Amino acid sequence: MTEPTPPRELLTDLLAQQWETIATLVADLDEKAWRRPSPLPGWTLFDVVAHVIGTESWLLGRTPPAHDPLRPKTDVRTLPHVRNEVAVLNEIWVDRLRPLSGKRLLALFDEVTELRRAALAAMTDEEWEAPTVSPVGQVAYGRFMRVRLFDCWMHELDLADGIGRSVDEGGARAEAAFTELTLGLGRAVVKGAKAPDGSRITLDLTGPVTRQVHLAVEGGRGSVLDEADGEPTTVIRLDSGLFARLRGGRQSAATHPGKVVVEGDAALGDRLVQNLAFTI
Repeated sequence: MTEPTPPRELLTDLLAQQWETIATLVADLDEKAWRRPSPLPGWTLFDVVAHVIGTESWLLGRTPPAHDPLRPKTDVRTLPHVRNEVAVLNEIWVDRLRPLSGKRLLALFDEVTELRRAALAAMTDEEWEAPTVSPVGQVAYGRFMRVRLFDCWMHELDLADGIGRSVDEGGARAEAAFTELTLGLGRAVVKGAKAPDGSRITLDLTGPVTRQVHLAVEGGRGSVLDEADGEPTTVIRLDSGLFARLRGGRQSAATHPGKVVVEGDAALGDRLVQNLAFTI
């Protein structure tokens, strides 16, 4: 069954809230704080915000600023954390924006996201449903925007962790982001955890996003079930914030002893926990 495209008005509102939340989170950073490392390899807090600007600018049809000839030129393809062409484009935007001050970057962030709000609000239903190339393949533009919400929500966590602040990790934005976080878990179960046919795994997320995700393996393929179809082989219990960071490749379970509880087939559960990451 084809998943319905997320409603335009709702998702546009959630994206606007997400951008405002990011802007508020970094509003009081001084120039030194902007250059603190983030949880992402090779990126500072400044770079995380620059990346969001770059992606939203690209969606507006903009191209990266010209390279400043007075700065050494970086071959972004040689950077160890750059693994594909999407990462190359991301890195070019980040590199070209680095000469800006944090204050100017935040002003540019506000400018670009306001333009994106207006562009989304002006879209027709046909444009929202139109097939579009995205990081998850060719999907409706509206689905792509949920991926954008997920990406920006994850970067809110990156910024908060880098600054050392707690943020509200629940609510409607988090719920939408978790839909993207859980969709591809079938692949992690088979490719990463090597779960055998007949396996049934339940991920019990204890909050602030509370949900149970039921996974099954049949015929060498893993899938996410709408509801459990039998007793689970393994139950993995952890809070949603840690799950998001594990799934996003930001942290490892080894640095959070006692925070992940595995019941049933412990070896299978441990393999899955160690292989949750699908992005970085």
